[in-house]
Amino acid sequence: MEEPKIKVGIVSGAEIKFSLLGGFSHEGSEVGGEMVARFEDGGITIGGDHRCDFMFEPSSEDSLIELRDVTIGVNFHWERRETQLFTGALHLIAEDGKVTAVNVLPLEDYLRSVISSEMSATASLELLKAHAVISRSWLLAQIEKRNRGAEDSHCDHIAPESSDTEELIRWYDREDHKNFDVCADDHCQRYQGVTRQTTPAVAEAVDATRGEVLQYQGELCDARFSKCCGGVFERFENCWEVVEHPYLQPRRDGENSEEFPDLTIERNAEEWILGRPSAFCDTVSREILGQVLNNYDQETTDFYRWQVSYTQDELSELIRNRSGIDFGRIKDLVPVSRGTSGRLWKLEIVGTKRSLVIGKELEIRRTLSPSHLYSSAFVVEKSAPDADGIPSRFTLHGAGWGHGVGLCQIGAAVMGAKGYGYREILSHYFIDAECSRLY
Repeated sequence: MEEPKIKVGIVSGAEIKFSLLGGFSHEGSEVGGEMVARFEDGGITIGGDHRCDFMFEPSSEDSLIELRDVTIGVNFHWERRETQLFTGALHLIAEDGKVTAVNVLPLEDYLRSVISSEMSATASLELLKAHAVISRSWLLAQIEKRNRGAEDSHCDHIAPESSDTEELIRWYDREDHKNFDVCADDHCQRYQGVTRQTTPAVAEAVDATRGEVLQYQGELCDARFSKCCGGVFERFENCWEVVEHPYLQPRRDGENSEEFPDLTIERNAEEWILGRPSAFCDTVSREILGQVLNNYDQETTDFYRWQVSYTQDELSELIRNRSGIDFGRIKDLVPVSRGTSGRLWKLEIVGTKRSLVIGKELEIRRTLSPSHLYSSAFVVEKSAPDADGIPSRFTLHGAGWGHGVGLCQIGAAVMGAKGYGYREILSHYFIDAECSRLY
């Protein structure tokens, strides 16, 4: 196959302010400078020109697109706005009553930004190579899935009324991107343009692995990754649709990868999360963490083990606002089902007005935080209840950051520092998968 071009959704809004720098063309005419695109009458207006869409093609290798007020970390604790620069073409489309800016560029150019946006561009070369392979693999697997006409990987399910306990089980994937391949934020893969391309090692890692992907029995791997697994990898089906990927299985993130307890058992999960068992991703080294974490990520200081505490008033109001359901006063948060990493994928919220089992892991993280909990691998400590059985405080003791499926970025950084090559890193996190080149 030839290197494909990728369509990346960057930002949407009633209006988008941008600049075209270094020369662009639109329908054969040269254009440039500062512009404002507004959604009007079902289309897009720029100056006095009103159309369904606009395509601006670069005239030279030095041409750059500057987009203002791009939100990164949407709904996460590091959410903020930035001005960002991009290479390639700019396609402005009208969708859902807004203007959406889509960056169109070659896959390998896209990866140069992704691996330094997801991590620090100063990461070790072997870690950057490993991330280039999995980012390329994940993206091509998603495009292949869409081209096959696969159904959206999304579910809202409420158990039948005959069930003893009502359930609301949701999972989220890339199902809401119909006019482009991927978005630019954590929902897909972080892509922040040339803003993050800061070292020659980034280009070297992408060039050295050009066209290289992970495959399992001849099929592209759905190569997921998260910041910190917390010590053991999670299974795919405990976070998304019920599909078993043999290469995404539980394993300890350490030298003795086969030695770990069954964390689906509650007492084992409690001991594991409340303890600090050894793992690659258990590091406080600023040098290593600085390879993985950009400046806004480093605003968080606890990755391997963390703690969040809420008063009764804070928790009951938080859950009501985040879920849209009035549970009344919260009496308990009860673990129902845990995955292989100790992450909860079913949690029962018990209130004075009603009870409900929620899942999967991202829904739990969204419901119990103003943004997102670091992970759903946590145990609950409650204060002594009052006469009505209502605790005054809930403290969550947790492990890891993210879903824990596939490559653990902090663990992989430690492996790189220990001298592992990128293919050894990949074989640790993607069991029995093989590297091959598509182009």
